[in-house]
Amino acid sequence: MKKICVYAASSPNIRPTFFDATQTLAKLFVENNIELVFGGGAKGLMGKLADTVIAHNGKIKGIMPQFMNEVEWAHKGVTDFEFTQTMHQRKARFLEDIDGLVALPGGCGTLEELLEAITLKRLGQFTKPIVILNTDNYYQPLKDMLNKSVEEQFMHTKHLDMWCFVDEPEQVIDALKNAPSWSAEAINFANK
Repeated sequence: MKKICVYAASSPNIRPTFFDATQTLAKLFVENNIELVFGGGAKGLMGKLADTVIAHNGKIKGIMPQFMNEVEWAHKGVTDFEFTQTMHQRKARFLEDIDGLVALPGGCGTLEELLEAITLKRLGQFTKPIVILNTDNYYQPLKDMLNKSVEEQFMHTKHLDMWCFVDEPEQVIDALKNAPSWSAEAINFANK
């Protein structure tokens, strides 16, 4: 594991529990020499992630559409930045040249990015581990919905291997390393 993409909230108005978990995870990534790719934001969990990585001399890259930079959403301390024209390009770049994906709690943007990555994995277009940090049971409704999708046969039971939910930041790196392998051949059972 050398480079991980992290999806996270941009809202600064959330409970301290989420910031604490993000800080702990960021330190663990730095301690394990893992470079992070993130949305580039200066606030919320994105800001906490970047602040912590920078403070501990880790590596972090921001990817953000230019229109967000124009309203000064970009983290000023991040020196490795890529600006895209659209949100679609940004999401595509997030998934290139990474070894895994971690979703921290977030709003509609985080959910949309995460569900797109799961969809691409189902189709064999993305094959890396996906770990969802379920801090304070934030993602329990999503976990229930994904399980229901399988129970109701909208997805195959094999699709349960596409993601892993963990409750503590200390579990994330092991979950990434121990994720079941996935291949482009998943397209062959995507609609079964």
